[in-house]
Amino acid sequence: MGVLDISVTSLIFAFLLLLIPVGISRVFRLGLIRPILNASMRMAVQLILIGIFLKYLFLWNNAVVNILWLFLMIIVAVFTAVKNASINWEKIWFPVFLSFSFATLLIVFYLNVFILRLDYVFDAKYLIVLGGMLLGNSLRGNIVGIDSFYKNIKREKERYYYLLSLGASQYEAILPYLRESIKLAIKPTIAAMATIGIVSLPGMMTGVILGGASPETAIKYQMMIMVAILTSTVISVLLAILLTSRVCFTDYGAMGDF
Repeated sequence: MGVLDISVTSLIFAFLLLLIPVGISRVFRLGLIRPILNASMRMAVQLILIGIFLKYLFLWNNAVVNILWLFLMIIVAVFTAVKNASINWEKIWFPVFLSFSFATLLIVFYLNVFILRLDYVFDAKYLIVLGGMLLGNSLRGNIVGIDSFYKNIKREKERYYYLLSLGASQYEAILPYLRESIKLAIKPTIAAMATIGIVSLPGMMTGVILGGASPETAIKYQMMIMVAILTSTVISVLLAILLTSRVCFTDYGAMGDF
């Protein structure tokens, strides 16, 4: 049995559920009516557009086109991450782009080659979908990790300079902040992994089941993607901090204007 389709009328009924949070916002004066409606409208438009694009991407299934689309996704994710960080985005966007690209491509091709063992590793159905899941989930970790790293150093700059004055290298001085930022970045993923299947049925697992696969297959896919998300987040956050620190600090370890 395939996935049940949702008619336009049924989708309208689904959007009617928004009347509940909108009503609560109005009653309790939360000020969330406009953000809720704006986010819902943007979601609908973006998903309609991506649905059209994916239809043709899957139809063409061209390696060059698929790679270019994946890089476009990475670029959007990078600008989302640096825009939400409390530092000069013009200074760090390229290092963050390199870290996102390396982590995403490494994990996606590892999955396609060694786990899924695809004959065509550039298959859009796997390359783009898996890449999107990795980017979407690691994005939150990168925003938290990068932002907390530089905020903590700014807040404790006396301690940072004190470590340098004692003869510590720049890497040794930033290491405590690096550790804390990576921990903060991956905590949500670790918490999700610890409660998955008991507290929640995650998106990939439910999607695979609705697509007609057995629960056993869905479980294996979900375990694979959760491990991949955790690994991708750790790699991208670590690289982003190390690479951005090369442009945000002077050769002598002094903090630049970030």
